Amino acid sequence: MRAVKGRDTAPERRVRRMLHAAGYRFRVQFPFRRKRLDLAFINRKRVVLVHGCFWHGHDCPRGRLPQTNTDFWNAKISRNRERDNETILALVADHWTTAIVWECELKDEAAVSQRLRAFLGPPKWSGDQAPSTASSP
Repeated sequence: MRAVKGRDTAPERRVRRMLHAAGYRFRVQFPFRRKRLDLAFINRKRVVLVHGCFWHGHDCPRGRLPQTNTDFWNAKISRNRERDNETILALVADHWTTAIVWECELKDEAAVSQRLRAFLGPPKWSGDQAPSTASSP
């Protein structure tokens, strides 16, 4: 398990690429109460959490537990789910709104993109109208 990444996972990178291309800007691994949020839209008070189906116990074929050492895996995944729920409750208590994107949902990126656009509202600028960093004379 040492090789399992805690950040910059493939599903996370896909969601970031999708939202950035749509014109959204966000903070990655935003610190919140000793935790790290996947994508934070600070001015909007919105958070997108990208969950891997296996590690967060999703009810899909990818979220199926191994047949060996079942006691360990049941305890581990249930702790992860409890921690996820605690994080969401803390965010709600601080008036943040959350959306969860599951790894298996990324099979249909258009649907995920549409759902996240509805969740986030219109971007400040579209991909071709990014703000310029050069100052105008």
